[in-house]
Amino acid sequence: MRRALLVGIDEYPEAPLAGCVNDARAMAELLRVHQDGSPNFDCRTLLAPGDAITRAHLREGIERLLQQQADIALFYFSGHGTENNLGGYLVTPDAKRYDEGVAMSDVLALANNSPVDEIVVILDCCHSGALGRLPAIDQKNDTAHLRQGVSVLTASRAREAAVEEGGAGVFTSLVRSALDGGAADVIGNVTVASIYAYVDEALGPWEQRPLFKAHVSRLTAVRRCGPAVTLETLRQLPKWFPRPESEFPLDPSFEPDAEPQSPANEATFAELQKCRAAKLVEPVGEEHMYYAAMNSKSCRLTHLGQHYWRLANEGRI
Repeated sequence: MRRALLVGIDEYPEAPLAGCVNDARAMAELLRVHQDGSPNFDCRTLLAPGDAITRAHLREGIERLLQQQADIALFYFSGHGTENNLGGYLVTPDAKRYDEGVAMSDVLALANNSPVDEIVVILDCCHSGALGRLPAIDQKNDTAHLRQGVSVLTASRAREAAVEEGGAGVFTSLVRSALDGGAADVIGNVTVASIYAYVDEALGPWEQRPLFKAHVSRLTAVRRCGPAVTLETLRQLPKWFPRPESEFPLDPSFEPDAEPQSPANEATFAELQKCRAAKLVEPVGEEHMYYAAMNSKSCRLTHLGQHYWRLANEGRI
């Protein structure tokens, strides 16, 4: 069971925003299905304008998301965030001084006490990094912790702003690109850690910096995309490479434009080229696979390729 709550608030009385509703709606569209169209998250949205999102309404939505058991639950918020001497807040339109919305510490407390196996919190708001900075943790209080199974990904650090550009949040645009395949691994899985790596690489050192905090023993796929290399091809690795350190001999018959022609070798070479693009295979003694074939050299598994060789050899993929 997989469920998600996505919140976007543009309608603030004193400081309206322009892209938060669009961002939440676009995130929901992506998360509802995997890239192949199969069902993913059961998504619910809270969008303002449209929904009357008060502090109580937002907190109730978060509680409903997290109160019942599920394999994974995802909470996404796009709107204003703020920080005061009591901590950080997800700001709602009915904000008042020292009661700006739902406290980020409350969100984390609800996650820590939830029966949901895996919880992912994604915040695109100013000061969102405050969710990953608990005073109790900073003071080394062992009674406060991020419990196992909870991941937090934020658009910025506690003292930073989160930027909108072209009617969308810069951070959410990158997250969406990651979910749409940019952060997929070899077999197509996108995890919260790979999303962070993708966003972190895209944002420069002088821009807002994302924050990632997690206590996990495994990484659950948030979305599945098309694999760079099919499972059928990965299962061929032990056949082509009898041992992880083996080299696969090549010759001109593997290259379609050379003589002698061999349809079987050309088909194998096409799959090895895909493995090369996925950084599983590398040519030996040449920079490109083409020249390795034309000069009758070989190719070998990279360290990543050896990992997938072991998975295939043990029947785990």
